[in-house]
Amino acid sequence: MADGKAASASKQERLPTTVDKPTPYTYDLGYLTAIDPNPLPSTSSLLSQSFVERNATLQAIARDGAQSLLNTLLTTCTITSTPDGLVMALPPASNPLPRWKPLPKPKAPTKWELFARKKGIGKYGGSLKGGAALEDRRKNMVYDEESGEWVKKWGYKGKNKQGESDWLVELDDEKVGKEKEGFGAEGRTVRGEGRRERLERMKRQERRQRNNERKGRKGGKAG
Repeated sequence: MADGKAASASKQERLPTTVDKPTPYTYDLGYLTAIDPNPLPSTSSLLSQSFVERNATLQAIARDGAQSLLNTLLTTCTITSTPDGLVMALPPASNPLPRWKPLPKPKAPTKWELFARKKGIGKYGGSLKGGAALEDRRKNMVYDEESGEWVKKWGYKGKNKQGESDWLVELDDEKVGKEKEGFGAEGRTVRGEGRRERLERMKRQERRQRNNERKGRKGGKAG
């Protein structure tokens, strides 16, 4: 008889699965949250209760919110069976969560970024008026028939340095015959000679540029 009374008492203590509130809950199922717009009991009412009664009141409110959230999840979300068990597909979150910390301040540009923006280099190539910097970048490109790609005319891995790092260099017998003594006497190599010629061309170009600037300054003074 005692066991029967205990079983009937446990059945009576089960709370209902339906939740009835004056104002319905709002949900954000992506975050598994249920928002209760109904006001809590007043502070004076809670303080007038004993500690046990106050805890029971707050637990009942929390229990209703959790039960309502479970009811909504089970009736609106898709549940599939997998080898690992049942999986519930949650919808995307609708309410953005507030940030705890403020947004990070943008980093100040480095000296290189300031220079690149001024000269239109790299990712700032099209930032100048009329796309002049982008046009200059295109002028520095040349089509390499061997690789089938567009490469730089000069600079790092430029076309003007082609062949300097090749492991095998084709020799011109006539040119080698004429300069054989020079190679041997000065310790020159065919590969090094190509690099030396390129550097000489750069020096000649710099000299011509300085001469042009000098002539331009003289012409400006005369005018």
